[in-house]
Amino acid sequence: MNVRILQAQPHPETGLERASRVAATVGLLPILLVLMVLFMAVVEQKFFGMNNLFNVLRSTSFLAIIAAGQMLVLIVGGFDLSVGAVIALTSTVMAKAMALLSAAMPDQTAAVIILGVLAGLGCGVFIGLINGLCVAFLRISPFMVTLGTLSIATGIGLLLTNGIPVYGMPDVFVKEFGRALWFGLPATVYVAVALIAIVWFIQQRTRLGRYIYAIGGNLQAATVSGVPATGYLVLTYVMCSVLASITGILMTARLGSGQATMGGNVMMLQSIAAAVIAGVSLRGGIGRVELVALGALFLSILTNAMNLLRIDSKMQLVVLGIIVVAAVALDELGKRRRVRD
Repeated sequence: MNVRILQAQPHPETGLERASRVAATVGLLPILLVLMVLFMAVVEQKFFGMNNLFNVLRSTSFLAIIAAGQMLVLIVGGFDLSVGAVIALTSTVMAKAMALLSAAMPDQTAAVIILGVLAGLGCGVFIGLINGLCVAFLRISPFMVTLGTLSIATGIGLLLTNGIPVYGMPDVFVKEFGRALWFGLPATVYVAVALIAIVWFIQQRTRLGRYIYAIGGNLQAATVSGVPATGYLVLTYVMCSVLASITGILMTARLGSGQATMGGNVMMLQSIAAAVIAGVSLRGGIGRVELVALGALFLSILTNAMNLLRIDSKMQLVVLGIIVVAAVALDELGKRRRVRD
């Protein structure tokens, strides 16, 4: 007797299932980015104007650098509330140093710029050391430590300037670097790309990168395995603050003055948001700098779009807050799903 075996036909893929498969493969962030660009191309012709694109690239560069530092701290299981204040302190100290040195050494422009930049970077090293030592050796909560250094850095910046912008930096530093176009692109873009590449190399090719992931994944296990966790924790916080200082240097060169209000809480919130929407886990151990740079681009385009659409600045803060809360909620839901699986 012949028996015909009937094979079940594959269930045809629905549009929703196809969209879910594409989102899982490509990632939600690139899809949202493309949709937002297409939307702005339709509703606002100025979006693709050359000046506007340069503004987007500059703001993306600033945010990508500071978010890369925030990512490193998040990976080791902490976070840094002081990055915006570090930007402001770097700006005021560097501008003040350059102004004083320019008056004392009017013919030594290169030395003035180098010493001023080193003074600004020293602010990042100083704040980063305080954060790292308190977290790694004293076991103080990163929230309380970085909240305290936020207040310290803000206060020092205001004391140095009395809230008044500091001028007197060499013109070559502002015109030939901060506002310059190198091969048709803002100079800050090249600096940001170089720093992102360095952080990527650290994450993927060095012992430091492996140790950072190990510490964030399981601090006790990493310590038992012989990882000098305290030293690398301190180094991670220093790296975060130094990247914030570099952001302050770039922003100061762009504006042409040192300001104690530069950066502020908005840059801090945006750095956390750019990292979290890029998949960096608030519980540590997970994060990729190339995705963080994409998250910074997304937030910069979103902010630029709201400006072009004349959305009130207060409402923009509301939107940023919603994005942060939504990103944290999605991170928590993803964590619970992984635990169940």
